[in-house]
Amino acid sequence: MEIDPSMLQGAGGGNAAQNAEKQKEAMAKQEEMKNSMLSSLLDQKARARLNTILLAKPEKGAQLEGMLVNMARSGQIQQRLTEPELVGLLERVSDSTGNRATAKVKFDRRRAAMDSDDDEDYESLLG
Repeated sequence: MEIDPSMLQGAGGGNAAQNAEKQKEAMAKQEEMKNSMLSSLLDQKARARLNTILLAKPEKGAQLEGMLVNMARSGQIQQRLTEPELVGLLERVSDSTGNRATAKVKFDRRRAAMDSDDDEDYESLLG
């Protein structure tokens, strides 16, 4: 009796699908626990502010969420945070990351004044 290799691959593929499903469930459970913890840590206005930050700047919002969860686990947060307190934490995060939002762009007007269209005008004057 011979064993069909496609049958073996199907069995292994089912195991991978089960592992993927377990990972999805674990991630969903972890996300639910995080949301539950954040809801208990933040008052309604602060939670709304955090959700707005997550929509506008997902990376900064995720960083702030992680910071809040870590602070709660280490016992640094004893009571519900209000919106102004959350803003203070956000400012601290922005200061520590080097606040790229205030980076200045230098505009060189001399180069901007010379573009390819101007070259055609000068050539007609010289020729």
